[in-house]
Amino acid sequence: MARIEPLEPPYDAETGDQLQAMMPAGVPPIALFRAFAKNLTMTRALHGWGSFELSKQISLSLRDREIVIDRTCARCGCEYEWGVHVEFFAAKARLDKAQLASLTHGSPGDACWTEPRDQLLIRAVDALHESSDVPEPLWEQLAGEFSEAELLDLLLLCGWYHAISFTARAIRLEPESWAPDFAAARAWSVDQS
Repeated sequence: MARIEPLEPPYDAETGDQLQAMMPAGVPPIALFRAFAKNLTMTRALHGWGSFELSKQISLSLRDREIVIDRTCARCGCEYEWGVHVEFFAAKARLDKAQLASLTHGSPGDACWTEPRDQLLIRAVDALHESSDVPEPLWEQLAGEFSEAELLDLLLLCGWYHAISFTARAIRLEPESWAPDFAAARAWSVDQS
């Protein structure tokens, strides 16, 4: 049971407008946003940053972005947000089941990662998760592959999804009924072997 229960419809006009602005047209608001809406001032403030992180304005590609988000959520143990992103974005980001399983339960050295750029992103997320820093040798490799703008986006994207993961876990959100969970990803890794 969630510690902060998400709002349920009907919403007051202001809340309904905010929730609608946070979702693609015709898609009902996810539980995380409905929980956030219990603090509408905060929700309006974070909507701008969240919109940027998921927009075409971010300097990272969709694939880069989703590798960072999925790995961050998995390392934080946040099935909720991981499942939402896998369901909404994995296919668009060209992440296959073996890669999703690896992002959840594996390492950047897994056979499914053939692109050095993908491996670097995973290593960066792991370093940030483990030490809140990027060691110099890894930074040099990242700087050889990513622009300064991309590096800044990578760092803040990882931090943003730590915050999202912390919130979703701490308020005990159950995965959305339509989203995969970590057990599904474990089964995908078995299917790929």
